[in-house]
This record gives sequence, C-alpha cells and structure tokens, in this order.
Amino acid sequence: MTTIRISPEVAEALEAGSPVVALESTIITHGMPYPDNIAMARSVEAQIRATGAVPATIAVIDGVLHAGLDDAQAEALARADGPSKLSRADLAFAMARGLTGGTTVAATMMAAHAAGIAVFATGGIGGVHRGAETSFDISADLDELARTPVTVVCAGAKAILDLPKTLEILESRGVPVVAFGQDAFPAFWSRDSGLAAPLRLDSAEEIAAFMTVRGGLAEFRHGGMLVANPVPEEHEIPMAEMGAIIDRAIAEADAAGISGKDVTPWLLARIVEITGGRSLKTNIALVEANARLAARIAAAHARMKRENGTTGL
Repeated sequence: MTTIRISPEVAEALEAGSPVVALESTIITHGMPYPDNIAMARSVEAQIRATGAVPATIAVIDGVLHAGLDDAQAEALARADGPSKLSRADLAFAMARGLTGGTTVAATMMAAHAAGIAVFATGGIGGVHRGAETSFDISADLDELARTPVTVVCAGAKAILDLPKTLEILESRGVPVVAFGQDAFPAFWSRDSGLAAPLRLDSAEEIAAFMTVRGGLAEFRHGGMLVANPVPEEHEIPMAEMGAIIDRAIAEADAAGISGKDVTPWLLARIVEITGGRSLKTNIALVEANARLAARIAAAHARMKRENGTTGL
C-alpha cells in the first residue's frame, strides 16, 4: 500500500530541489461552503505559484492520502458530502475505511514531512482551548509541532483559544515561535494579541537560515517551528474589538452544548455571522498572506540547500 500519493507536479519540483509549500485541506472541507471553498483554495494556490513555488494541498480522497491535487480532485473535495476532519488520531482510520476528509494542521504536517516538504502555510494553528484546565481540550497541533520537522507559517494561534497557555505549551515542547517583522505575537484576525513573541525575524531569508541551521542539528532530533505572520494591516480586526465578539460566540457555544472537534468550526462560523462577514474577509486575506510568505521562505530554504549541497528537510 502506498502511504502517500504525490502529484506529478509536486514530485517533479521536489526532485529538482524547487520550493514547495504544503497546504491543509480542512479550509476546503470545513472552512466555508461550496463554491467559496474551492475559490479560496485556488486563490491560495495561485498566490504560491505567483511567488515562485509549487503548492501541495494535502487531503484524503477515497482513502488515498494525496500531496498535491489536480483540479478535478480539488473540486471533488470541495463538493464532498460529510467529509471527515482528520488529525493524527484518525488519519489512518480514514485511509483504511476509504473515506474522504480534510487534513488539520497536525495531519498536514505529518503528510508534508513524509513527502519531503519543509514548509507549510495555514491560517491559524490550534492550541489550548479556554477552560482546558478542566476540559483538557488541547489541540494535537501542539504536539505535532514538537514532533515533526516542518516549518508552519500561520497568523498565530486562533484567537478563540487561550493564547498564553498555548504559548506556554509551545515553549515547554521546545517549539520555536517566531513573529515575522514585529515583537508581538499575532492573534489571527488581529496583529497584536497583547503577548510578546519569543523570537523575531524580519525576512524570509533569516527564517530559512534558522531552518537550515536547526535542520543541520540532526542529532538533537528537533521538531517543527512556528512562524507567526501578522494579518495585513488593512484587513485587521483589532483585538479590542474581536475580544467581545469572541466572548459572545464562546458563551453561545457553551449554551448550545457544542464540544470537541465541533467547537472551532462552530465558533468560526458564528463569528462570521456576528461580524457580518468581515471576519471571513480577514481570514481569506491572512491565509493568502501566509501563503506568500511561506513561498518566499521555501524558495530561500531551497536555495540555501543547493548552495550548501545538503538534502532533506
């Protein structure tokens, strides 16, 4: 059984040492309805291509794990009826059962590393949910970042989470958290969470150099690293405004008994409703910005590997 099916375009780019950027697929299967989901997916892939890299959307279709989708596969995924949301715990189950599903940050990191892809762009990572001290609701994304050597470019952790606890766990797990171009840790829709980022770098080349040195320390068995890219200023919803909106949505979710994997998609959808669609526009803008930055990092990293005569991640 083939573990992962790499598209011809992605395989050719990897063989040539060209930059490749992995993309998750829950943004297609669970992020928004058709046809908005496929339009966004194609826009994000176009952003990566325009920056000189090859996109590799990760997904499971009829039990097959793919790295890179053609137009027909992306369309089928966008139209799928009741697709699964797949993380480390249920990825193999979906493959064994012949299911179709979108990959979360954790599952996308796993597949990207298996395919030989070093850089992955997403919107925001999962983390420690509010009230986790009693619910123990903590995203598998955090352990995956500690385990799997892939650089994840995001707009910070989703602002519906407990951000201080999320940063604390990342520090405990030894995951570097790098803010791009600022000292503050961004909070998805907002550029400044009110928390300081542990590290700061100001260019894709600096991030790629960090990746190269860290990847060269193979005996230390490093996991991944997180690059927190603030949403473009013109699309930001400031934290002072978003805080009240998030609190309202969380209170409504609690009242409705929403729990487990359903919490995040429910909250994100409700926040879109409360903001009259403004948060969705911000979400799209930040994903596209992350894709562009990830492509620049991947290009710089690929160039450094060629110059150094190295292989691997």
